[in-house]
Amino acid sequence: MTPILHVDMDAFYASVALRERPDLRDVPVAVGGAHRGVVLAASYPARAHGVRSAMPMSRARRLCPQLVVLAPDFELIGSVSRAVHECFRRITPLVEVLSADEAFLDVGGAGRRLGPPEVVAELVRATVHDEQGITCSVGAAATVSVAKLASRLAKPDGVVVVAPEDVPRMLHPLDVGLLYGVGDKTRARLQRLGLRTVGDVARTPRAALHELVGARQADHLLALAWGTDRGELVVGRAPGFGGGEPDSSMGAQHTFGRDVADRDGVLRELLRLTTSVTGRMRGRDLVGRTVAITVRSTDFTTVSRSRTLAEPTDVTREVYETAVALFDALGPQRRAVRLVGVRVEGLGPRGAVHHQHVLGERERGWSEADRAVDRATRRFGGAAVRPASLL
Repeated sequence: MTPILHVDMDAFYASVALRERPDLRDVPVAVGGAHRGVVLAASYPARAHGVRSAMPMSRARRLCPQLVVLAPDFELIGSVSRAVHECFRRITPLVEVLSADEAFLDVGGAGRRLGPPEVVAELVRATVHDEQGITCSVGAAATVSVAKLASRLAKPDGVVVVAPEDVPRMLHPLDVGLLYGVGDKTRARLQRLGLRTVGDVARTPRAALHELVGARQADHLLALAWGTDRGELVVGRAPGFGGGEPDSSMGAQHTFGRDVADRDGVLRELLRLTTSVTGRMRGRDLVGRTVAITVRSTDFTTVSRSRTLAEPTDVTREVYETAVALFDALGPQRRAVRLVGVRVEGLGPRGAVHHQHVLGERERGWSEADRAVDRATRRFGGAAVRPASLL
């Protein structure tokens, strides 16, 4: 039985961008910041030139001089991500979200309604393509680690099913670094110990592996090498995974094309980022209690500061004023700014929060103004209404 699906969008940020720019589908495209930023995603033509995600954009341009760079539209990306996750939940309620563009699905209970896992995998792939105009790759297996590896082998736009009896044949010839959760440091350590393939790990006696890497890691590695790791999902968002926003926070950041020493210039960017973040929060009926900023100086020194509010909020003005206070508290000795970010943490449903009114408070205020702006931008586009300082 192979009831666990791992669904991974193909070059997600790039695919969403190219959906809006079909004229660029056959040329190398990277989504990310300008020359000072990093690559968030690269189209497959760009990958053919060696361009990869997390690569500095300057290096990507050297590898591929004809590279077309598109700025990410986080509002659109978030909308597509939510729609994809909703598609998953229509198929099964047992969804473990890893990031904006990947999740595990337990389809063991969907067999009578939809068919065997390989049929459900094709259904997921077709539904995502038909509804969102992007492609995904799906791996099916009995455990999460093998399903994730199978989706990697399925890329791009394919399905790979690994039956339990086929796990050793498929897994053991592979580089040990391909195991789910084995990073570069662990891979290098295992290779120094002579364990270069998954099969090398699998064939090492448990007691000997305990001596080499410790009991806990040894047991984990053996479970991965034999495909006997967990087969149950954590419904919701799994802890400890990057690549997407956790359910408890939402944020945005920007790398300047040139270092900015002017306070007003930094504050304008803080306002733009705050407007984006709080707009996304209101779109999901969320409020947050803690405001955090990240500031990276020209020498790459990075500091983060946060402040917890008296009441949770989704009001742009309240979040922005807190972010400004945090920035000013860094003091006049701060260096020119290379990157700035805003994050709201401790998110929860807006309906679960009771606002304590104070004597003399206006019946309508900034919260209602924000929602009026949201209605205008939904109808007429993001540029319809914006703070005057951002014009």
